[in-house]
Amino acid sequence: MPARPDARVLVVIPAWNEAGVIASTIAEIRAARPDVDLLVVDDGSGDGTADVAEAAGALVARLPYNLGVGGAMRAGYRYALRAGYDVVVQIDADGQHDPAYLTELVRGLDEADVVVGARFAGEGSYRATGPRRWAMWLLAGVLSRLAGTRLTDVTSGFRAANRRAVVVFADHYPAEYLGDTVESLVIALRVGCTVRQLPVEMRPRTIGQASQSPLKATVYLARAVVALGLALVRRWPAATETLGQEKA
Repeated sequence: MPARPDARVLVVIPAWNEAGVIASTIAEIRAARPDVDLLVVDDGSGDGTADVAEAAGALVARLPYNLGVGGAMRAGYRYALRAGYDVVVQIDADGQHDPAYLTELVRGLDEADVVVGARFAGEGSYRATGPRRWAMWLLAGVLSRLAGTRLTDVTSGFRAANRRAVVVFADHYPAEYLGDTVESLVIALRVGCTVRQLPVEMRPRTIGQASQSPLKATVYLARAVVALGLALVRRWPAATETLGQEKA
């Protein structure tokens, strides 16, 4: 189901305590693609993120509790489905995802149902080391076999989904650890969607710093293996069945 030239595109921005950067993220997306709609899903923030996003001109969905990225994105996909959008693009609130790639991701839906913006595909200088890199290598290897194509960055949250994938994700987008990245791709592949990637350059956080330590990286590796195992053994309905339920 290729993205039509007149496709309605919704950018969903999951946000938790990002009041310091959300306005600049919205402004940058507007500058890159003024024709798309923006939905900020405020994931139970306590710092006024929702108010700042509304003042910046975005639609805002306020979740009463922090559900994590998976829960926030499921809410975004459900809104997109009910509002009749053809394409959903996920962009993080922290400024790491460059909206300049937005058009390329949407265009990639001409040949796939889900397009992932990949850090380890020839663009930029992003590097991961130690157990975290091993986990990414393992996850990418397994999902590449499922997808029948090379995937290098299956934990990237910078991605686009067409209507077919949106229907699936609205019902089945996972909220568990790594579910919003790894398991969501497994679900898409298991129900018959096609997944491809496009190289992108990721930027450092504009505010704050992600915590890293050898212990946390090792725990990440162990949890990633468990998450992947659970994703592979779960049963999911066929995409055609889910689409049929929508039409009914």
